[in-house]
Amino acid sequence: MINRALVSIALAATAISFPAAAQQPPSAFAERQMVAAANPFAAHAGLTILRRGGSAVDAAIAIQMVLNVVEPQSSGIGGGAFMLHFDSETRKITAFDGRETAPARATPEMFLDDAGDRLTFYTAVVGGRAVGVPGTLRLLEEAHRRFGRLPWQDLFGEAIAIAESGFPVSPRLHALIAGDAYLATYPDARRHFFDNTGAALAVGHVLRNPALAETFRRVATQGADSFYEGAIARSIVFAVQTAADNPGLLQMADLSRYEAKVREPVCAYYRRLEVCGMPPPTSGGVATLQILGILQNATLAAEPAWSARAAHLFAEANRLAFADRNRYLADPDFVSIPVDRMLDRSYLRQRYKLIRTDAVVPTAEPGTFRQGSLHPPRADTALELPSTSHFSVVDAEGNAVSMTSSIENVFGSRLMVSGFLLNNQLTDFSFRPEADGQPVANRVEGGKRPRSSMSPVIVLDSRKRLRMAVGSPGGSRIIGYVAKTIVGVIDWKLDPQTAIDLPNVVNRGGRTELETGAWATAVGPTLEELGHDIAVVEMTSGLHAIVRDSRGLWGGADSRREGIAIGD
Repeated sequence: MINRALVSIALAATAISFPAAAQQPPSAFAERQMVAAANPFAAHAGLTILRRGGSAVDAAIAIQMVLNVVEPQSSGIGGGAFMLHFDSETRKITAFDGRETAPARATPEMFLDDAGDRLTFYTAVVGGRAVGVPGTLRLLEEAHRRFGRLPWQDLFGEAIAIAESGFPVSPRLHALIAGDAYLATYPDARRHFFDNTGAALAVGHVLRNPALAETFRRVATQGADSFYEGAIARSIVFAVQTAADNPGLLQMADLSRYEAKVREPVCAYYRRLEVCGMPPPTSGGVATLQILGILQNATLAAEPAWSARAAHLFAEANRLAFADRNRYLADPDFVSIPVDRMLDRSYLRQRYKLIRTDAVVPTAEPGTFRQGSLHPPRADTALELPSTSHFSVVDAEGNAVSMTSSIENVFGSRLMVSGFLLNNQLTDFSFRPEADGQPVANRVEGGKRPRSSMSPVIVLDSRKRLRMAVGSPGGSRIIGYVAKTIVGVIDWKLDPQTAIDLPNVVNRGGRTELETGAWATAVGPTLEELGHDIAVVEMTSGLHAIVRDSRGLWGGADSRREGIAIGD
C-alpha cells in the first residue's frame, strides 16, 4: 500500500539536478534578426536572406528548401506544414494550413485488410497508399504572396547550389539510412541513399541531388503551379499509382485542386502572456493550450525545474489534454469541434481539480461537450511516429515565423520523385473508421486533412509584442515538448537553450514517458509511488526557439539534433 504522507513529503522535497541533453553553449544572442533551424546549412540560408533585406517568410522559404536537401528524411516539398506568422506592424498572427489531403477516392476502410482488420503500420506506410496531396509549396506560396519581400525566384538559390554541389552526409543522416528497413524498397531512393554495394552512404560522403536542383529551378521560375500541374505532378501520380505491392489512389485532379488554407490561430493567456497555436486539423495548438490552461491553476513558478511535483502535475495535465485530443480533434471542415469550450478557463479549471497531489487520476476521461455535428465522435489513437522538422525566424522588422513541416515517418513513404521524398501522412488518420458503432472523428475521408500534432507556437506579451516563437518535431510527443519549453521560459525564467535542454516528460493518455538520463532515474521512483506507469525512453525532440526581451533576441537549438541558432 502506498504511504500518501511519505509521497507528499518526497514530492515537496525532490528537486533533482540534471545535465543538459548534451554539451550545448548558452542561448545564441542577436540584436535584430535570428534563425533557429534543424541544420546549419538551412539556418545560414535563412540568415543570408534576412541580410539581403528579406522578410521572415522569405527566410522560411529558403530554410525549407535547404532542409529538403540536407534533411530529406524529415520534411520537404513532398509533404505538408503548418506556419504561424506574426506581423509586427499590425501585431496580428496568421495561421497557414498546408496539411496534406486525402485523395478524393479515399474511403474510411482504406487502412483495413480484406478481413476488416487494421493494417500494420509499415504495411500502410511504405508505398503509395498513404501518400496525401503535398501542401508545403502552396502554403509557402500563399504566405509569400501576403508577407514576402524579395522575389520568389530569389529564394531558391542556396538550395539549388547545395543540391548541385552536394553536402557531407552527417552522422545522424547516416545512422537513419543504415537503420531503416524500408528505404531501399524502391529504386530511386535506393540509388540516392545507398552506395553500389548496398551500404548506407558513409559519414562525410558528398551527397548530390541534381534532380531536386532541377525541380527547384522549375518551381522558382514557374511558381507552385509547376508542382501541382504538369510533369512533376504526373511523376508524383505515376509513382503513387504504380508503387509495387502498395499502390495509392492519388490522381492529377487531387493535386490541381489542392489549396492551402488561411485560418485563425487559437490563442489563450498563460500567466500574463498570450500563447497562440495552430487550430485544427492539427491537435497541437488546442492540446498545448489545454495543458497550459490546466497548469495555469498551479504554482509551477514556486517549484524547482522538474521537481517531482512539477513533473507529476505536467504529466497529468498532458494526460487530460490527450483524452480530449483523441476524442474531438480532427479536420474542422468535416467534424464539428468544440474548440472554444475546450479552451474555456472554467472548463480547464475543473480539469485541474481532477489532478490529485498524492495519486494519479485513475482514468483520464475526455470532457463532455454537446456537439453540433451529426454524431458524437469516438476517440482514436492514430500512430504518429517522430520525424518532422521545425524552425523559427525573426526578421529585422520584428516579424516572426514559427513553422513545422513534415513528411510524417522518417523518409516518408520511401517513394522518391524528382529528387524529393513523398509523404505518408495519411497514416495519421485513424485506421479504424468506427468505435462502439460510431464514426471516429479522425477517420479517412476523401479530401480530408489528417489530424496532426505539429505545434508551432508564437507567444505575445501584454502589449501584443513578440515574446517567443517555438516548435518541435517528434510525432504526437511534440505537444509535450513544446509545452515543456514554454513552461521553462515563462515559469522557471530559463533562457531558451536551457528550457529546450530540460529533460522531456510526456503523457499521451497512458504511460508517463521520461527521457533517458540521470534525472529520470532519480525522479522515476517517486512518480511510480504516485501510480504513474513509467517508461524511460529516448526522445529525440528537435525544439527550435527564439525569445525576445528588452536586450534583443535569444535563440536555442535542440542539442538532440543538428540545429543551430544564429543571427545579427
